[in-house]
Amino acid sequence: MTQAVEKISDIERKVKGKIIIAPLENEIKQRFIQVSKNAKIQGFRPGKAPMSIIEKQYGPDIRSEVYSRAIENQFGQIVQENKLNIVGMPQINHDPLPEIKDDFEFTATFEVVPDVKDIDYKKIEISQPEVKLTNKDVDATIDVMLKQRATFKKVDRASKLGDRVGVKLESFIDGKSAESTGSQTLNFILGDKNRLEVFDKELVGLKASDMKDFEIYYPKDHEPAQLADKQVKYSVVVNEVNEMELPKIDANFAKSLGVDSGDVDEMKKQIEESLAEEVEKRVRLKEKDQVFVELVKHAKFELPKSIIDNESYRLMQQMIENMERQGAKAKDLKLEPSMFNERAEQTARLRIVLAHLVEKEKLHATEEQVKSKIEEFSKSYDEPEKAVQWFYEKQERLNEPAALATEDNVVNFVIKACKIKKEKVSFDELMGNNQ
Repeated sequence: MTQAVEKISDIERKVKGKIIIAPLENEIKQRFIQVSKNAKIQGFRPGKAPMSIIEKQYGPDIRSEVYSRAIENQFGQIVQENKLNIVGMPQINHDPLPEIKDDFEFTATFEVVPDVKDIDYKKIEISQPEVKLTNKDVDATIDVMLKQRATFKKVDRASKLGDRVGVKLESFIDGKSAESTGSQTLNFILGDKNRLEVFDKELVGLKASDMKDFEIYYPKDHEPAQLADKQVKYSVVVNEVNEMELPKIDANFAKSLGVDSGDVDEMKKQIEESLAEEVEKRVRLKEKDQVFVELVKHAKFELPKSIIDNESYRLMQQMIENMERQGAKAKDLKLEPSMFNERAEQTARLRIVLAHLVEKEKLHATEEQVKSKIEEFSKSYDEPEKAVQWFYEKQERLNEPAALATEDNVVNFVIKACKIKKEKVSFDELMGNNQ
């Protein structure tokens, strides 16, 4: 029953089929018998109505049902025999089914996954960071760990950078109250890199019980967007000033980091090894991001509209679920799938290119690679052995590590074929600590 496939475009195909009525008559007859057993016909008990009446009342619906199933089955056979990789739902055209008395034809128009043309990897250039860890990097990491374990002592003096202050505040935009801590005290460390520098500078030099009013202008690109391009007035009352006290770098500190011997040099060695692992992960991540961007950029093919529509809807639902977890109500979000079309196109294009490369270059992850990825995941758990066992308990749990290992294979393949530009960067630059 092999049917000719008409190529309408790179992503659209059309096929024609023919349904022979005779082989379907027995199925139609059985459906009439089945329906007659429970049919409610006025003037007759269930199952006692004449078949001629059953056929007259239910005939059009039953024949439409049987013919539709025959079309669906034949279309599926055509797809299978021609090895068509279709996407979305086909558009099927035929005469009105209830009116059909003889053999009839139908046409099916549908989209297919596009063919991916070979990419010239020599035109791709990837920047590969090179980092040399220094003692300064180790010391800076230790300093962060010290601050994470710091204690605070209340002091009777003016505040300075590094102190923790407890304040009550209220903010005003256009003369109206925008935010207030009420009776609650807000605690934060002055000069923390994650805070707004210009705000903290206004509080430096204040003592407990001091009050201060000041204004801050937030630029147009400020996040969160609610404050962007706004002049905000703050009224602040300082409740207390606390001085940071750091623990000593000694045997107890080393033991708190898991070095049972308490040897400080061993502690520094382990920290350096951990930083080296983090550098390797970050370099690989940057390579992966660049490779994926370049693959999308160099992949030239038309995307089926159904793929974009489905991906846009998926991204919208994902956004709604994320916002609902943060307390938003879906009905208030007013999102439309079309808002996600650009991102959907990039995501779908990348997915198709990756699938093409994996098949063409035989880059599927091996069992050993999946195992290695699982062991890598499991290192972050308190009991790695149990974590590994959990992954292998159900086949579907291997999907994510297998997908990531396969992506690694794709990245390695492209890296070997493309141009590499070495770029020396510091540890802080690689980790984004200079931002």
